Amino acid sequence: MSEQPSSDTGEPLDADKLTWSVLLGRWIEFARGALALPDDAQGRALRDSVSDIIALQAVWFALQHVDELDADEKALGLDRAEVLIERHAAFINKRWANRELPSELSALIADTHEAIAKLRST
Repeated sequence: MSEQPSSDTGEPLDADKLTWSVLLGRWIEFARGALALPDDAQGRALRDSVSDIIALQAVWFALQHVDELDADEKALGLDRAEVLIERHAAFINKRWANRELPSELSALIADTHEAIAKLRST
């Protein structure tokens, strides 16, 4: 039997916290990387969209666990998620209005819409 990984203090690592830390680190690195984008229209649009991209990712991840809520909270959570998706997608689309939306952003928006639609149909 293998031993559970432990922290520097010898306490077992909490997988949920570790996952959260990894995700948070990933998005902090993403935000830092955006500072190095070129100072052209596309670079500025992407840099200005960082907070919206992170928000959409957060909503998508939250939607993966919405079934853990009771029915009333689930309905409220879906409504709030839908508002957030529409708001952040609108901000992204406005920034990219005069140029083609990068496929990754288009997929992110589509994924969040699909997640809501799937949950609403169940």
